Parts: sequence; structure tokens; C-alpha cells
Amino acid sequence: MNLDPVSLRLFVSVIEEGTISAAAQREHIAAAAVSKRLSELEEALGLQLMVRSNKGITPTQAGVSLLYLARGALNNLNDIVVQMRDYSDGRRGSVRVLANISAINQFLPALFKSFMNLYPLISITLEERESLAVTRGIAEKRADIGVFTHMPHGAQIEVLPFRSDRLVVLVPKDHPLASETRVGFHATLDYPFVALKSGTHLNFQMVKAANDLGRTLKLRMEVSSYDALCLMVDAGIGIGVLPQGAVQAYNLPNTRILALDEPWASRELALCVSSRDSLSVAAQLLLDHLLAGPCRSNETD
Repeated sequence: MNLDPVSLRLFVSVIEEGTISAAAQREHIAAAAVSKRLSELEEALGLQLMVRSNKGITPTQAGVSLLYLARGALNNLNDIVVQMRDYSDGRRGSVRVLANISAINQFLPALFKSFMNLYPLISITLEERESLAVTRGIAEKRADIGVFTHMPHGAQIEVLPFRSDRLVVLVPKDHPLASETRVGFHATLDYPFVALKSGTHLNFQMVKAANDLGRTLKLRMEVSSYDALCLMVDAGIGIGVLPQGAVQAYNLPNTRILALDEPWASRELALCVSSRDSLSVAAQLLLDHLLAGPCRSNETD
């Protein structure tokens, strides 16, 4: 037996109003139609739900029980409508994001926080990937939005400007280069490095720059995160190259930051999507928020 929500609503109205005529006026329906619905409801349940008298209508014990059950059911139905409406206008939903380590360390936490303050019912799934893996993942629709260091990629995606950052050299305080304020990359190649693992765009940049100078990197240690890189440099294991915004996130009392005097030290981060037209409403809202963020650069001279 399937109960009709309309009949349940009319039943609740009749009990709350006390008469069929008052309920009919409240629900904008003919009194005869209300009476017919109530009779069909009692017949379907095989129970007397109301006692009719010249003073109005009062519920039986079964009717009182149905009243509470019907109110709960109708509230649940209304909640379904509200939640589905939230999805349709983007206030509720989920967004999948792929981002490289530079974006995660420097820009995304504050932007995600402000977005979630505006849209608390939208959840974000964030996965760290190397830049080329970000572009591939977006092209293959494994996520909605990607953030990567702008570079040739060959993926069929839409690319939008996001932020810029600048690479610096982090050295221990007692290092021979520590007295400098700016340094060319060639001057760092005499010393051992702590570097991000192979496959990252930053590792590629450093290896290429060294090869262009006819030199090789002296890699003492490879790490998978900026925090590990900073801590290893702070411990005196080697020197490192990383975005200035990533360094500033940590307390490193035993290090100094030197400007890297190279054209390739200035980098552009980009957003990417497979197609803006195919984004869900929630994903479009997040993309717009990322594009409209107040801070466009993390560079310093």
C-alpha cells in the first residue's frame, strides 16, 4: 500500500484546524475533495482516524499516532526538496581538485577556507599531484579543477591564469652563500642540494638549468614535500630551491633566504578544467572563487 503525501497533508491540516471546511480553506481545495481523501485514507489503512461531530473533528488514538508520523514524513519530504534545490543552485555538492605542491602550500588553504565560509554545504576533495599528472587527470575527467605550474602539457583542457610565485634559495645560516642577498643559480652548483623528488616540475627546472650551464646538481637528498625540504636545510644537510611563499610558512631559525637571480625563478601557476561549460554548479562556484581571489601574486623583489 502506497500512502499519498497529499492525503497525509490534508489529514494533518484537518486535525490541526479542527474542521474539514477550515482545512479546505487553508489548503485551497474543495471541502468535498478533502472529505473524500480522508475517507480513502481510512479505508486504505483499515482504521478509523477521526471522530466527526457537530463540534468538529477529533483524532482517535490511531489518528494521533498517524498525526506525528505524518508530520515527520512530510518534513522529510520537504527536506528532500530543499536539499535537491541546494544542489541545483550550487549551495550543496562536492568538487574534486587536483593541485601541485606549490599551490597547496601557498594559495589554496586560505582560498578554500573563504569558499567554505560562503558555501558550507559544498565539500572539496583535494589530491596532490605533480603538474603534468594534474593536467592529465583533468583531461581524463578524474577531477573537476586542476592547479599546476604552467608548462607545456599537450592535454585537451582549458587553462586559466591563477597566481605567480618566485623561487628563492634557502641556505643554512653558516653556509658560504649566507652573506649574499641575491645569487645566480650557477653559484649554487658547487654545493649539495636538498631537492624535491624527480618528476616534479621544480626538480625538472633545476636539472635543466644545471644542464644548460654544463653542470650537474649535487643531490644529497630528495624529499616529497616543502616542509621536509625546509627542515632538512634548517638542519644543515644542504641548500634548497623552492617558492618564497612556501618558505614563509615555516619557522626556520637556522636559515637565510636568498633571491634567485634567474629568469626562470618567476613562475606562473594556472587553473585548468576539461570544459567550463560541463562543470557542475558547485565546481563553477569554486572556479569563480579561485579566479576572483584578492591575491594575484606571491612574488617579492
